[in-house]
Amino acid sequence: MALNQAQASSREQFQKQSANYGKSHILADVADVAEAYSHVALASPGRALDIATGGGHTALFLAEKGFQVTASDITPAMLENTAALAAERGLKLETALHTAEDLPYPDARFDLVTCRVAAHHFSDPARFVQESARVLAPGGYFLLIDGSVPDGETEAEEWIHQIEKFRDPSHGRFVTPGNWSRICEEAGLEVVSCTTTPMKQPDVEWYFQTAATSEENRARVREIIRTAPESARRVFSLDDSGDKVTWWWPRLALIARKP
Repeated sequence: MALNQAQASSREQFQKQSANYGKSHILADVADVAEAYSHVALASPGRALDIATGGGHTALFLAEKGFQVTASDITPAMLENTAALAAERGLKLETALHTAEDLPYPDARFDLVTCRVAAHHFSDPARFVQESARVLAPGGYFLLIDGSVPDGETEAEEWIHQIEKFRDPSHGRFVTPGNWSRICEEAGLEVVSCTTTPMKQPDVEWYFQTAATSEENRARVREIIRTAPESARRVFSLDDSGDKVTWWWPRLALIARKP
């Protein structure tokens, strides 16, 4: 599997940190997936592809709903952990090793394509959506959940981008709701719903531990937080007044349908 620089960086990072994404990770709580899935109007469960499955939590949710699930990821260790967790829960799914930007499936293979809290690592978000649309059957749905930034908040967007790149160099870019909607429409998908809800990030030390951030980069992040502009403090509800540093993510949930 040929990887570009961004993809190789992501695989290396998550291969090392895969053990942190199991049952105790905050993403094991799939309430956000359940809420988004409530807007998916499929007559019955069919074939589902979960792209960049990570700890496999979305894939397992879909398997419990009765879908024939393919859980894909760029990282072998993530797929191994997902398969083990599925077996532990008595669920069946397939795993597949590939990138998000080049899907090795025929056209119209799946009824549902999902991706949760991963797209900000992708090297080409537009290509990812185009490929997702290609493998969707007519009437199928695309479900995307990820961190985001409000449209028009360029200063706050750049602030969080610096935070993310120093914390985890495999980070790519958060995409605004408006740009995700445009990308979907250009790929031939009809956006059914696109919303953001605030999600509190655990304290910054947990944030560092999850990504094994170097001490040098931790210091850089702390300085970026200390000097945060008013726009970033407002957009992310940044609180660095006490012993812990926290902020609130705008978590995007987008549901689109292939005509």
